Amino acid sequence: MSMEDEAVVADIEAAGRLLSDTISRDFRFVSGDLVDVLDAARFASYPYSTPQKEWPPVVDVVNARELPPVLIERYNAAGGQGTALCGIFPAIRRAWATVDDTLFLWRFDKWDGQCPEYCGEEQVICAVGLAKTISGVFVEAIQYLVVVANPSELVLLGVCCSASSDGSDQFAEVSLQLLPEYTLSTDGVTMTCITTTEQGRIFLGGRDGHLYELLYTSGMRWQSRCRKVCHTAGISTLLSRWVVPNALKFGAVDAIVEVVIDGERSILYTRTQESKIQVFDLGKSGDAAPKKIAEESRVGDQRDGRYGGSRAPAVRSGGRASKATIISISPISTTESKWLHLVAIASDGRRIYLSTAPSSGGGHVNGIAGGKAQRPSVLRVVMTRPGPPVSPGGFSLAGTPGAPRTPTDGLPLKVEAAHYSSGVLILSDASPASASRILVTTRDLTLPPPTSVNPSINTAGTATRTLKALRETVTVLGVEGRTLAIADVLPTPDRAAAVEASVLEPGNSGLMNISTTDEEMTRARRLWARGDLATQHILPKRRAIVLSTMGLMEIIFNRPVDILQRLLEANSQRNALEEFFQRFGPGEAAAMCLLLAARLTSDEENMVPISVMERAAEAFEDARLVGLPQMQDGGAAGGQITQSAGTGGFNIVQTVQDPEPVFSGAHEGLCLCAARLLRSVWELPVMISKGDIKPENGDAGGVLSCRLPPEAMQTLEEKIRSLEQFLRARRNQRRGLYGRVMGMGDLSGYGDRQTRSFATNGQARDYGGGVLSGYETPPPTRPGVDRPPMPSKRQRTPYSPSELVAMEVRGLECVRRLLRRSGEALRLLQLLQHHHIARLSQSLEPQVRRQLTQLTFHQLVCSVEGEHVATRLVAALMEYYVAPDGRGTVDDISIKLREGCPSYYNESDYMFYQAVECLERAASVHDTEERENLAREALELLGKVPETADLLSVCQRFEDIMYYEAVVELPLRKARALDPAEDAFNESVEEGQRQAALAARKQCYDIVTNALRTLKAKNGQRGDMGASVRPVPSVASLDDTARETYIRQIVQLGVRWPDRAFHRSLYQTMIELGMEEELLELAGPDLVPFLQSAGNYQSMQATAGSGRTPKTPTQMSGTRVRQPITSEQAKHLELLSRYYVRRRQHALAAHVLLRLAERRQVGGGDDLSLQQRFEYLSNAVLQARSAASSTGTLGTTTEISDSGLLELLEGKLAVLRFQIKIRDELDAIASRYEGQTSNGNVNVGDPYPPQGDLGEVAHGRLAREKATELGNELKSITQLYNDYAVPFELWEVCLEILNFSNYSSDKDNSVMRETWTRLLDQAIKRGGIAEACSVLRRAGPQLYPGGGGSLPLDSICLHLERVAQERAALALEVVGEEDIGRALLQACKGAAEPVQRTYDRVLASGAILPSPPLRLQILRSVLYVMREWAQQVLTEQNGSAFGASLLMGGNVSPVQSGSLNRGVKDKLCTAANRYMTEVRRLAMPQSQLESVSRGFQELEEMLLG
Repeated sequence: MSMEDEAVVADIEAAGRLLSDTISRDFRFVSGDLVDVLDAARFASYPYSTPQKEWPPVVDVVNARELPPVLIERYNAAGGQGTALCGIFPAIRRAWATVDDTLFLWRFDKWDGQCPEYCGEEQVICAVGLAKTISGVFVEAIQYLVVVANPSELVLLGVCCSASSDGSDQFAEVSLQLLPEYTLSTDGVTMTCITTTEQGRIFLGGRDGHLYELLYTSGMRWQSRCRKVCHTAGISTLLSRWVVPNALKFGAVDAIVEVVIDGERSILYTRTQESKIQVFDLGKSGDAAPKKIAEESRVGDQRDGRYGGSRAPAVRSGGRASKATIISISPISTTESKWLHLVAIASDGRRIYLSTAPSSGGGHVNGIAGGKAQRPSVLRVVMTRPGPPVSPGGFSLAGTPGAPRTPTDGLPLKVEAAHYSSGVLILSDASPASASRILVTTRDLTLPPPTSVNPSINTAGTATRTLKALRETVTVLGVEGRTLAIADVLPTPDRAAAVEASVLEPGNSGLMNISTTDEEMTRARRLWARGDLATQHILPKRRAIVLSTMGLMEIIFNRPVDILQRLLEANSQRNALEEFFQRFGPGEAAAMCLLLAARLTSDEENMVPISVMERAAEAFEDARLVGLPQMQDGGAAGGQITQSAGTGGFNIVQTVQDPEPVFSGAHEGLCLCAARLLRSVWELPVMISKGDIKPENGDAGGVLSCRLPPEAMQTLEEKIRSLEQFLRARRNQRRGLYGRVMGMGDLSGYGDRQTRSFATNGQARDYGGGVLSGYETPPPTRPGVDRPPMPSKRQRTPYSPSELVAMEVRGLECVRRLLRRSGEALRLLQLLQHHHIARLSQSLEPQVRRQLTQLTFHQLVCSVEGEHVATRLVAALMEYYVAPDGRGTVDDISIKLREGCPSYYNESDYMFYQAVECLERAASVHDTEERENLAREALELLGKVPETADLLSVCQRFEDIMYYEAVVELPLRKARALDPAEDAFNESVEEGQRQAALAARKQCYDIVTNALRTLKAKNGQRGDMGASVRPVPSVASLDDTARETYIRQIVQLGVRWPDRAFHRSLYQTMIELGMEEELLELAGPDLVPFLQSAGNYQSMQATAGSGRTPKTPTQMSGTRVRQPITSEQAKHLELLSRYYVRRRQHALAAHVLLRLAERRQVGGGDDLSLQQRFEYLSNAVLQARSAASSTGTLGTTTEISDSGLLELLEGKLAVLRFQIKIRDELDAIASRYEGQTSNGNVNVGDPYPPQGDLGEVAHGRLAREKATELGNELKSITQLYNDYAVPFELWEVCLEILNFSNYSSDKDNSVMRETWTRLLDQAIKRGGIAEACSVLRRAGPQLYPGGGGSLPLDSICLHLERVAQERAALALEVVGEEDIGRALLQACKGAAEPVQRTYDRVLASGAILPSPPLRLQILRSVLYVMREWAQQVLTEQNGSAFGASLLMGGNVSPVQSGSLNRGVKDKLCTAANRYMTEVRRLAMPQSQLESVSRGFQELEEMLLG
């Protein structure tokens, strides 16, 4: 495809901004309100101008026809004394006249030999009117009614219109049909005028000064079919009419002579014979009864500003002026003015402008008066404009410098007929004594005479231009006879509706202004009010008919482009053409040259000749006429102080602006021409919604339709394409500036070369070739329009002339590309409308449908959003053809799309939809081999255009036929096409650019992962795509084997594709779907980095591979930063550990498990319990042991000190056990205090509870808080001891921690002894000696032997015996003789000898045991220990298990008993004898000592035995 067929994004975007700016400036330039230009014209030097002598006339008389012969004959037959009336019916293209009681109708634009007539009941006809019929009253053939009024009755005549054979003329034949049942009496009132509304209402003005309305219906049997209603008369008037005859009424009656309707504002005005004007309100919709609002009887006398207007210039005739009367009144269109509502033409030619809204000061009305939101409330004169200053001999400008004054200058006009319509005033002046004349005033669109010239400005391209003051051109035409009626020639209704649709303004509210119910006159006036400059490309020449006593005269108003065409046709001298460019301005004149050169004004009646086209093109390219681009000094806007021109001093306010490039009039003319062509659609939505449907999902309600009708779009497209083809032809021929630039070589260095082109998916495509683009929007060259200053921080380097020419050509080329794109957009809309856009839009997504309803034509042409919506619409259109129930093939519609809108549908799109067609065929066949061949063919086609494929829809089709190779390959190809430079993986590029590349890739990746989700779902539901509807085996019907096969195929194809970003997306999706086993089995080597990154885990292999000395596990533990890990990250780390286990990398798995166990929770949200941490550490220990058993398999570099790792993990596991135990103890404490509170032991509501109760409650709460802390994260052993165990007096845990840590900070082991003492005291306080012995039996074996420091038997034994003796003496507790000894034996795991030695040391401490009862208590315990020891010895000696110690609960193992010999027995006998002697020495009663002494004696005898 050539570059010519591509729409370059940068060019179109730049031209679109320029076009929007031009439309805005041109709209402000040509759409000034009439009240503003009138106000500015009060002080203008030249409010009127004369036509240029060298130019063709502004107003021409094209036809002059005599009256119908039958009319002349009838009038002559009456001897010239009959009553005759004349008028014009523009709606049916007929003029009418009456002679006494006969009405004649004939064609005013041509003589066809037909002149139907109606003859009444010998009553003189006094008024005639034409009205539209009310629907449902008459037969369809009767389209209009002619209302005939005579002094006695009102008669309705049906008008039947017949079209010509070819349909071009809808009013070729007109016939009148009498309606006898629709006749009623006038009740003696003579009607003077008849006026109708757009809805068909008929109003009549009576000679009695009252306003009447004629109402008619289909009628019933007993009802009258029509009746007359008086809207201004009261009851007394009605009574007097019936009682007093008209002949007996005296006094002057001010008859109503004219009634006009303002159809846009629904206001009715009446004018009386005495120039009184009344205003009536017809309601917002125009169907209410007329309500009189106000009246003004002195309108003709208003020559100054007494009524809120400014002072009008006085009439020069002084006292010669007689009292002026009002000749005619006309409503002012809302397009022409929102502030002025009515204009009255006086007999002296003055125009008096009135308003129906109150004044807000300064002569303006309050608010947007005249709009339907505000109803009329007053009638006041706003301002007046003097009549044209003409002399009897013709036009004169009194006061013009150098013009000689004549005696007749300033002679007042004598206007006998007047007509005003949308800026055009036609006056019939009878002041000349010789003959009547017609004065025509039209808007002067040329520039006012220059007052000063700035030599620094290019006068060829920037002449001063302003339209703020109203200037009018006066043309004088001669007319034979007396003028009777003047009317506009209306365009046909269809033509007017199409034209109005083509000139809609951005501020209008859609199709409200082009309703077919509007009266033709109202629509035509709205169009004409826009001005010739804005409508001459689409609106035909304006025409008017003047009916006089001698015949009909048709006049035509030449538009500015018509004047230029005639100048070119006559091959006038160059000075005339230069004068035209100077008077209109180079830009405006260049725009008219384009209209002629591209034949944009051509129609069937006025075809531009080829010679004129060529001359217009040459004028458009003539630098002497349009100027050349150059640098212009913009005046005060910079930063330098300038010298004041007037005083010679310095002006500290104004500063010098940097010079800026100003383009020629050719550039401005092209912008103006394009802006006026596209203004009606540019900022308006392309679609409208018909209906009031408001769905709940926020979708656009109603039925969508194109805003413009197809005929209007076709006309606009033809004009746009004609203009674009002209520009392309001149470029190819190297004419004008194109030739200069193309002779310079490559000039792309003057601007950034942007060659990105629109693609069907909204993405940009890169193409080679040198294209001039990227130019800046130039400032407006049209003078009189404020140009915004361009900010500049430094002095701009001036451009050379060649550079300026290149910049302008670049601008022309950008606008040409915009025109081409716009034409294609219009063609696309026509095709969519032809295929029922409402039906196509139903298949769009709700979001796209909402975008479509809000999409403007500007966005459709220039934005990526518009490209996306257009792509979706084209897809819907193609679906209409390629669907199973489609209406054709791809080739049927592709030819139209590729020829009409190639930038929206190019070769890539054609290949794409060919592939879609293959997939449709594949979905309908049942042969597997044929289906795969078709799918493979579609894949090959799509593989050629990966960047343009609509993956979402096409991959769904591949899924439907189970061809997953394409589902994987196409998205990955497109991802690579979207990011060919792999910016997604390049860390050196800008972060925003990298993220954008990743986002574009992810959209492609999601299609593959969604296919995986669909297969995994097992229910046929697509992942984020909807359900399958194809007539092929769905996913839900697959068995598990087939499903698993397709899943493995997708994963294997994806893993083989070299795309790391896709691999990460694939791995993450598999994890989300619970496919861990498949992931660990099928994943590639990049799974480990993915899991490490996703799990926030720093691999130990990175440290090992860096060349640095690996850290030992102890060092790593000391320097590890426990960063928070989420549950999702933990899931990835679990998979990483499983991966390491599969690969038999046990040490690495152990490190990952350790990281999981030590991780910190993120806000406590993942609820990781200590039991789960314990499981992680336990598994880590198992992996470390496995690593230790397989040392050397991975080498010393990767397996970092396995033995050290195992030791580290086992230590951490032991510390975790302590933490779990402390946590459980704290939970128990908290539960115990909470239980006391719930049982009523503590009164929570007591305002003064006991201090002990408060302390217990606080202690319980603190325990609960600390238990929660322990459950959140791991603590060190120091923290467990100091922060938890000691504060909560968990002395047993403290003893275990001290024993685990091999605590040995003091020589006498005071810390351990003190801890044991606190533990025993705590137990005694809780349950006495029995509880203390129980604690000793439970904790002692865990600490024995402990090197002697962990279990201080001396202090334990002495403390227990002393407390037991004291409690027994106080009778607090009964302590058994065997309790303490048994507890000590169990603490020593049944070893009696250490216990016996402990008692020996205690007994040997005489200073410590001064109490005989305490010594006796200890000796009783020693006796129990000696007996147990002796029993163990005897059991070992006899080899029998029956004598085993009952204390130990069973047989004593050989390890515990040791080898016995005779020496042991001797030792026991000696000890028993010594203890017996010790008992006998006690100073206590013999009765207390007898049992203990006898026990030792029996023991000795047994051992000697």
